[in-house]
Amino acid sequence: MIRRLALGLLVLWIITMAVFSLFYVLPNNVARTLAGRQATPQTVALISHRLGLDEPLWRQYLRFVGNAARGNLGYDYYHEVPVTHIVAAALPITASLVIGAAVLWLLIGVFNGVVSAVRPRSAVDRGLTIFSLFFYSMPSFLLGLLLLYFLYYRLTLAGRPAFPPGGYSPFLQGPAAWLQHMILPWLTLALVSAATYTRLTRASMLEVLGQDYIRTARAKGLNERRVVGVHALRSAMTPVVTQLGIDVGVLLGGAVVTETVFSMPGLGKTAVDAITQQDLPVIVGIVLVAAVAVVLANIAVDLAYAVLDPRVRLH
Repeated sequence: MIRRLALGLLVLWIITMAVFSLFYVLPNNVARTLAGRQATPQTVALISHRLGLDEPLWRQYLRFVGNAARGNLGYDYYHEVPVTHIVAAALPITASLVIGAAVLWLLIGVFNGVVSAVRPRSAVDRGLTIFSLFFYSMPSFLLGLLLLYFLYYRLTLAGRPAFPPGGYSPFLQGPAAWLQHMILPWLTLALVSAATYTRLTRASMLEVLGQDYIRTARAKGLNERRVVGVHALRSAMTPVVTQLGIDVGVLLGGAVVTETVFSMPGLGKTAVDAITQQDLPVIVGIVLVAAVAVVLANIAVDLAYAVLDPRVRLH
């Protein structure tokens, strides 16, 4: 774990250097870029002084890293609030979307993969393969729009409104309204992602079911459900957990398409708006948050390896 944490810190350090170079070194006039096109010279001078842009680069970088380590991601001059406030408001929305969708796509994908592996080359296996390929080849924005059309628009026209057109309702303001707003975005992410997990689980299960210890377990007379559900599935989950860590880590940095389709003000939509407005402090903050999410997800994956498969040693 110490080696994994040290490697994660090294990755974050490299990312901070890249971000600092892209946003604070390469532009000709950082203060002018941060202040916006219509800023007065006095505003540009004030921003330059606050950021210490007249100091040596090494001192600016140390201040940048120190502030980020303390949770100070800068100041949004468009909305006149700290970037941490914007990230703190958007992160729970993205986390609700990603975690809920991850539970759904994991359940759907693993279940379908196990069924396909237990009955290979059967009609069920072929049907689940078609199901997986259909949703895998469908863009998430198209699936989201189809769900909105049939489950919101058509039902509302029929006088049976069941889902809102988009937006987000905080959990603390009412779990029922929160769940109602989250179902369609969850389905959009889960159905597209479940296809990958179905194929991963199927391939891994077929490999594990041919191992000697599985044949030994069957020869001892163990129940087939126990052989498949405990002995085989546990070992077969390693590639699934790897993919899960990558997907969750990346999506926590912003599920851009889904949040945009459903008008959810999460990190993804906030990043798109910040790029459109050239709001550099917000972009930097979201990039750093996304990097931390990916690093933490990969550390969690390493831990899950040892839990799922005792044969695995962390090197």
